[in-house]
Amino acid sequence: MPRGTRAVAHRCPCGRPDVVETTPRLPDGTPFPTTYYLTCPRACSAIGTLEAAGMMREMTERIAADPRLAERYEAAHEAYLARRAEIGAEDGIEVPEIAGTSAGGMPTRVKCLHVLVAHSLAAGPGVNPLGDEALAALPEWWRAGPCVHVEDPA
Repeated sequence: MPRGTRAVAHRCPCGRPDVVETTPRLPDGTPFPTTYYLTCPRACSAIGTLEAAGMMREMTERIAADPRLAERYEAAHEAYLARRAEIGAEDGIEVPEIAGTSAGGMPTRVKCLHVLVAHSLAAGPGVNPLGDEALAALPEWWRAGPCVHVEDPA
């Protein structure tokens, strides 16, 4: 369950929110570095399959071996930090405790594909190269229609 939600950052092709943007400090005062949180259960499950297959380890090895990929991943990290700083400025929140910390292992390793895919969905293609790769490796989770059904309060 996402905490500190402030906005829908991306909608699934089925129309439901699949990424939310969170505040850098939770209501209880806890610093929260995860700016983009993937909410779609089907997408989360599919990403879990990629993680179990070793994609994170393989990506981490590639970052270490490919200076150009490492540079692009560093830029994704910087973009993540910049957006969190914008949110903090918009909301009047400062969070020095997490300065320089993004999410998902950026910029030196891959620790969580869920966060990287959420970043790619929210920021758009070309911002997070490894998030884009993981997103491209996923099946079309939305094909069967919405995975979450909302009751009409009528």
